[in-house]
Amino acid sequence: MDATVAAIICVSIMLIMLLIGIPIPFALGFSSILIGTITYGATILEKVGSTTFYLVYNFVWTPLPLFTLMACIMAETRIGEDLYRAARNWLSRLPGGLISASILGEAGMAAALGASAPTIIAVGKVAAPEFERYGYKKGFSIGALACGGVLGPLIPPSATMIIYSVLTNVSLGRLFIAGIIPGIILALMLGALPIVLCARNPQLGPVGASVSWAERFRSLRKIWAVALIFIFILGSIYRGIATPTEAGGIGAFVVLVIAVLFYHLRWKNLYRAMIEAALVNAMLMFIFVGAQFFSYVIGTSSLAENITSFVVNANLPPYLVIVAIMLLLLILGCFIEGITLMMLTIPIFLPLVTTLGFDPLWFGILYVTNMEMGLITPPMGINLFLARNTFDVPTGELLKGIAPFFIMLLLFLVVIAAFPQISLWLPSLMVRR
Repeated sequence: MDATVAAIICVSIMLIMLLIGIPIPFALGFSSILIGTITYGATILEKVGSTTFYLVYNFVWTPLPLFTLMACIMAETRIGEDLYRAARNWLSRLPGGLISASILGEAGMAAALGASAPTIIAVGKVAAPEFERYGYKKGFSIGALACGGVLGPLIPPSATMIIYSVLTNVSLGRLFIAGIIPGIILALMLGALPIVLCARNPQLGPVGASVSWAERFRSLRKIWAVALIFIFILGSIYRGIATPTEAGGIGAFVVLVIAVLFYHLRWKNLYRAMIEAALVNAMLMFIFVGAQFFSYVIGTSSLAENITSFVVNANLPPYLVIVAIMLLLLILGCFIEGITLMMLTIPIFLPLVTTLGFDPLWFGILYVTNMEMGLITPPMGINLFLARNTFDVPTGELLKGIAPFFIMLLLFLVVIAAFPQISLWLPSLMVRR
């Protein structure tokens, strides 16, 4: 069988298996082993063993379990609650201020958790009762919370960035630093939107309770933990003091000390965090093993080269190609889980992007944001259903609430695409190690 035809059949089988509910690792592994054996013979099975061995023992993955453990420990504390309450005290007198506070709280938690789902849960469990107490429209407020989850993987440290770095050989430290300014900009854009909309329509989110200036300043004393963790991790990377792996170890240790000494973390909480971190990392590694072999079967074909040659020979404007890639990722994100989507598309898109002269670091920020937007779009949006089931919101009402924030996310993509230096300026100043 021709390698390119085999690659197309392999992708088709994998998608069919995902749509009928087969778990991701099995869909990836079965489709690639089946088509690989038919195309290249039984000797391809040796590649399965060697691929698994070298993937599992590859030290480039080391930051992932460290940052996952750090996130799981933080989830056992009240750090998310303290962040939200501080933001609420300062913004409660503005229309829609509680929603803006929840988004800023998610930005703060994103700097520590690095993933969207735990960020939504950590802030939402505190914010949702406040929304109900002050009469906020439920679909609008929870929709904003779901969209604010995009900040999780964008603001470093980020598990999604770790995966992108491994797949593209882009410096993880520079990728982390590249996400800081875009993450701040997106947090401000999403945080400003509910204030504007609720000022025009107070029924969406009325003004909250008045808070004294003394209470506002007292609440700021409780956000020091996230600020300290952020400085230890990104400060050490930026100054060239530590590699991302070393920074992950530093961060996990600092979080553990803070959780034990200041948030009274007990053994049962630590045990629960360790079990959760082990389960998450085991699940991810199973996906990576299946996806790595799947990528090998796709990579041995000329599919990526053919697509690149076709686009280059078509003489399309480079930015039009980027727009087409972003639109395709949004569509694919409606049906394919994020990690699988990365494994499928990065080997195809990255050679095309670099051939057109774009910086893969800049493309990484676009890619991570775009991929996370797929998590809030039906029918496969994980964060969409997480928000719906956790906070008991009808799907139609939730989608209506998401809509204006989704438009803001699209506008953010346009801004980052049009002005690459937003992503590239800070990494250009960092001390390399």
